[in-house]
Amino acid sequence: MQVVLAALFPQPDRSMSSTARFALPPYLFACLLGLLALAGLWYGLGKPVLLPDAASATHKLQCASYTPFDKDQSPFDQPFTLRPERIDADLALLSKRFECIRTYSMTGLEDIPAIARKYGLKVMLGAWVNGNPVDTDKEIRALIASANANPDVVRAVIVGNETLLRKEVTGDRLAALIGQVKSQVQVPVTYADVWEFWLQHPQIAPAVDFLTIHLLPYWEDDPRGIDDALAHVGEIRQVFGNKFAPKDILIGETGWPSEGRQRETAVPSRVNEARFIRGFVAMAEEHGWHYNLIEAFDQPWKRASEGAVGGYWGLYDADRQDKGVLEGPVSNLPFWPQWLVASGVLFFATLLVAGPVRNARNALALPLLAAIGAASIGLWGELARTNARFVGEWTWVVLLTCLNLIVLAHGALALAARDGWRQRAFAWLEARGAWWVIAAGFAAAVSMLALVFDPRYRSFPSAAFVVPALVYLVRPVRVARAEVALLTLIVGAGIAPQLYREGLVSEQAWIWAGVSVVMTAALWRCLRTR
Repeated sequence: MQVVLAALFPQPDRSMSSTARFALPPYLFACLLGLLALAGLWYGLGKPVLLPDAASATHKLQCASYTPFDKDQSPFDQPFTLRPERIDADLALLSKRFECIRTYSMTGLEDIPAIARKYGLKVMLGAWVNGNPVDTDKEIRALIASANANPDVVRAVIVGNETLLRKEVTGDRLAALIGQVKSQVQVPVTYADVWEFWLQHPQIAPAVDFLTIHLLPYWEDDPRGIDDALAHVGEIRQVFGNKFAPKDILIGETGWPSEGRQRETAVPSRVNEARFIRGFVAMAEEHGWHYNLIEAFDQPWKRASEGAVGGYWGLYDADRQDKGVLEGPVSNLPFWPQWLVASGVLFFATLLVAGPVRNARNALALPLLAAIGAASIGLWGELARTNARFVGEWTWVVLLTCLNLIVLAHGALALAARDGWRQRAFAWLEARGAWWVIAAGFAAAVSMLALVFDPRYRSFPSAAFVVPALVYLVRPVRVARAEVALLTLIVGAGIAPQLYREGLVSEQAWIWAGVSVVMTAALWRCLRTR
């Protein structure tokens, strides 16, 4: 321990200059500020927020969407198998908070009504309708059989989910399927889709017993921020209630994501999810609306087609742990103490690698760089934890993390007094400095192209480029002109288009634009270094 402390906080002696002896107090002060900044960052992100509860042991909510997949499963798995013990445990858990569940398919879920009966739950059974008539007919037959066999449990049946949105059947074909089911069951029959598609296909409303509309402010063509989301839901519900009276309206899906990219003013977070759900439940109960919340559990498999945001609409996470959405304090970052510890370790590791400083300016700059590096790499790690899906994406995360650590060490050693192994390490990093610049520029250019041409499901990787951008802006290295000139052009030219696509109200887009400006300036400075 004494060796570590001596390396981090060297004591001045007679051999050191007056400037060097003066450097120690600023160094200690800057280290303290760096640690306080890290603590403030992580606590600020993770501090619990108190909101009015929506559910309790004595107050059950109406209904929640349920899909029975574990976090390692997907409906696209071949062979397709479900785990009965998982379904049983899930319904036992949901029965404590809800009166009913909504399902989306009959395949593999034939035992749902029996298990729901065991736990006192009602079920809104769904049949998956798609463009394959053989699969659709199989789903319809199973739906009819289950509804007739379980009239005490099945509250209603739903013939298709967002089938018109996906353009897999025509409105007339869907109306015929609804009529077929209505003629063979005794329970109410409905169809579920985003609210606009009920207006675009007027032949569907007369065919159903009640309308099931999806109201997801985050996914609207004109996304609504959390402050406007509930008002938007109330407005659409009132319009439908008036237009289609006397038929009832079920809000068949409504909710908010807890992770993922920002869409204009719509920001995913656990606190925003809790704000929306708790506010919606209070509004629905005040007006006597029927509703179903999406969804019971996070579904990691949805990230493959919808990006990170698709996997985080659950009231519970994929491990069936309560996210705090319905009651009690809620935190945007429950693991903030772990990230604080990890950032602190990286902070001190950076100082230890750098060793002593020799002047007051560097005594301030080194802890500042260490704090920025620890914070940005930690934020990048948290983003990767919730966003990375495939081996390729995890490989990208690992490579960018390694690049950040290399550049952080390069910058720290450049600020320090070096001898022995530190001097050799710095010489090795310095000789390959052009490669680190090219790697950072290439990664930034690829990210910018993706956010300009295919941004819908991509999160902003801003934290991954803070360290390279700052280090090589302040201390540029000489690089090959042609390659880096192209990367500079791509990153710089993409800033305005990505802001245009995201809208000028997106904080995440502006942060990415800011980091990209610094990265462009850093690449430009490297180009002009001789």
